Amino acid sequence: MLKNIPNILSPELLKVLMEMGHGDEIVLGDGNFPAASCASRLVRCDGHGVPELLDAILTLMPLDDFVTEPVALMAVVDPNEADPEIWKTYREILQRHEPENHNIEMVERFAFYERAKKAYAIVATGETAVYANVILKKGVVK
Repeated sequence: MLKNIPNILSPELLKVLMEMGHGDEIVLGDGNFPAASCASRLVRCDGHGVPELLDAILTLMPLDDFVTEPVALMAVVDPNEADPEIWKTYREILQRHEPENHNIEMVERFAFYERAKKAYAIVATGETAVYANVILKKGVVK
């Protein structure tokens, strides 16, 4: 064990976060996300939700402040559908960790999959909420 590292972050996930460089992206995929078929590096975090992992990751990893939208969400398919409730939770977590740098880009479903395939890693979670997928672009530790 180490001090001040959230215990939800496995050694494998910590290694991935350390390996990532400025501008690299990591995907937190919900339980329905095709993580295994999209990932070049797959980290399993089954049994954990995306909000808990997002909160833990952002305690260690800064978001990229050289882009206007360092966070991406998968846009809902039906434009008449209300925003998923989990997005409110994400906004609260992002605001807490990155008050000056938490703009969110909405990415069409299939474009999100293609972007995920280019990500440094994909984290497969047990999240049951729909549209709970998140892409984070790593920034510079200052």
